[in-house]
Amino acid sequence: MPPRHAPNKAESALLPEFNYLTREHIHIPQTDAEWADTSQALHQATALGFDTESKPIFQAGQTDTGPHVVQLATQQDAWLLQLHHPQASGLVRAILANPHIIKVGFGLANDKQQLQRTMQAEPQQLIDLDQFFSRQGYTRNLGLRAAVAVVLQQSLHKSKRLSTSNWAKKQLSEAQIHYAANDAHAALCVYAALPAWQSTFSPPQTADLAPVKP
Repeated sequence: MPPRHAPNKAESALLPEFNYLTREHIHIPQTDAEWADTSQALHQATALGFDTESKPIFQAGQTDTGPHVVQLATQQDAWLLQLHHPQASGLVRAILANPHIIKVGFGLANDKQQLQRTMQAEPQQLIDLDQFFSRQGYTRNLGLRAAVAVVLQQSLHKSKRLSTSNWAKKQLSEAQIHYAANDAHAALCVYAALPAWQSTFSPPQTADLAPVKP
């Protein structure tokens, strides 16, 4: 397969803007009732966008205590599960271990290692879309921004400042909330659009979506 090239940041910026989730569709459970509603909604899903966020480490020798936030999203809503809440760890482990729910994201190797180390979570049906696009001829680790441009023909803004912000805070900023939620949401949107995208090739391609290997 000949190499394929994704749009760069400047080229992506010329595309129509990605349809970001608005705040009313982003949920951060706090109360027992909200955690119960979150659990019910997530267990009803058949596929979820997945990502994690951690407080960055800037000095050698610092202990990595992440992840601090786990993001899960459908095409309509996203949930930010802050792991300082006692209800969060059990729910994250249950969702990740559920073989009937596909979890999709980008560059998930580190996320998986962190979850295994800190929570003894063993993700099942975890699909790393970077691996998928590598098999399609794109440079390995295509990334979410470029995948949104390639598959959805839309522009997704990714902020380096927000990605390296303090995700261990108990009160996340509105900018952090939107950033984290839409990372997971956009990953699922790309995944959902792959069959239509692959049908545009001649001959049409099959999905070739394999779970992440242990």
